[in-house]
Amino acid sequence: QVQLVESGGGLVQPGGSVRLSCVASGGAFRLLVMGWYRQAPGKHRELVAIISTTGGTSRYADSVKGRFTISRDNAKKMVDLEMNSLKPEDTAAYYCNAGPAWGTGAPSDYWGQGTQVTVSS
Repeated sequence: QVQLVESGGGLVQPGGSVRLSCVASGGAFRLLVMGWYRQAPGKHRELVAIISTTGGTSRYADSVKGRFTISRDNAKKMVDLEMNSLKPEDTAAYYCNAGPAWGTGAPSDYWGQGTQVTVSS
């Protein structure tokens, strides 16, 4: 069973940048597709970015394409989300997920505790 711990986030001004990290323990990290999701108040949790087991392929929600970059380091069991050109609508709790379905983006049951990102001046 895999455990996930996110870090990063906080309060950032519009147009700013922030980097989120997720460290995994347990499980076979290198065999797992990894994803970042977010949930804003009153909204459903949505897929932000997903990365293949090797890191060679990734996909993004249309709303973040060109601004966010997902990456992973299998040796460190870590997946990061670099977030640039942030907008107020990016404000949400961000969650790491281990083993989402690559095709549909449906998350697994393995979540981190989440980290809050607030974009505001």
